[in-house]
Amino acid sequence: MEGSSGDGKTSIMDLPDDCLCFIFQWLDCGTDCESFGLTCHRWLDIQNLCRRSVQFQCSFTLITCSSLSQPIIDIRSFHVGRLLTRFQHLNWLSLSGCTELPDSGLNQLQNYGSKLQTLYLDCCFQITDNGLSVIATGCSSLTSISLYRCNVTDVGLEILASTCSTLMRVNLAYCLHISDCGLRALSQGCSQLTAVRTSSCRTVTGIGFNGCSPTLAYIDAESCQLGPEGIIGIVSGGGLEFLNVSGMSSTLNGGGLAAIGTGFATRLKTLNLRMCRNVGDESIVAIAKGCPLLEEWNLSLCHEVRFPGWASVGLNCNNLEKLHVNRCRNLCDRGLQALRDGCKQLLILYANKKNSRVSSTAWELFKMYRGNVDIKDEEVMCIGPDWIAR
Repeated sequence: MEGSSGDGKTSIMDLPDDCLCFIFQWLDCGTDCESFGLTCHRWLDIQNLCRRSVQFQCSFTLITCSSLSQPIIDIRSFHVGRLLTRFQHLNWLSLSGCTELPDSGLNQLQNYGSKLQTLYLDCCFQITDNGLSVIATGCSSLTSISLYRCNVTDVGLEILASTCSTLMRVNLAYCLHISDCGLRALSQGCSQLTAVRTSSCRTVTGIGFNGCSPTLAYIDAESCQLGPEGIIGIVSGGGLEFLNVSGMSSTLNGGGLAAIGTGFATRLKTLNLRMCRNVGDESIVAIAKGCPLLEEWNLSLCHEVRFPGWASVGLNCNNLEKLHVNRCRNLCDRGLQALRDGCKQLLILYANKKNSRVSSTAWELFKMYRGNVDIKDEEVMCIGPDWIAR
């Protein structure tokens, strides 16, 4: 092969663009990727063409030491417009932390967002329903979107669900203006939903999930105003594997969570009931019997769980590997013995040994009979997989 210089020698500069693209895609060092485009204008064009993911230094989606050391930059529509014009084939974009970015800053997504699959807008406080309308128009391939603390409402979710039917993962945590109406639009319009976060959405009761797709395996509804009908709606799809209802409203008393164990959540593997202080034995017994695949269960600060509840956990939770019982006021010697004699797969017990109702003798007996169980004197607030991994 004769080089372009005509002297019979060949250099890397003689390679066609598709070969250079292939080389760029195999670079696994971030510094090498950034340096690639500094070689010449042609290689810069190749870099721009092949770039698939971008985040600003102000983004906290992926925190690194270098990002923490960078000065904060006020990201405006101009910056985002230039970025999207330059990198026209992105499938992953994080604008998280761009607190002053207005809806108009997303306009270029209408031209260059057709291949975008993942979009983070966490703490973009100025993004409203108008911004979601832009996203719905230009990002028809979107599968994951994070709107943590965005100023969006049910109207925006309805627009998004009507166009982005391929959505699988949606983070609406601390979106204070959404309700069950918006969740209903997502549940009915996005048949491939696998994960939804509605943490601290105070007007969400759970009924918006009623009739959801069986693909919905992950729901994080921490500190929501869940009611009995909402719990039924949450488990109605039948495919739930992770559920977090920790810190829920005290209006769900006694057996209010019993619906989880009525046969719709048989696939449930991780359940977080931390700080559900009023949940009683009726709910615990129903869940223990109706969710045979449970592997991790957080019951910390569930003060109304008494011996019948602990006995049912020990008897029925044969796949349980991790159990959290920190600061449970009514865990007594008999309750601990029930856990000791049952839960044959238990590996870790998170517990405060200073619990006033459990004697030191009971703890010593537990350790003697279940030496394989690691008793950890620590309290874990967040359990289970990350929502984006679903």
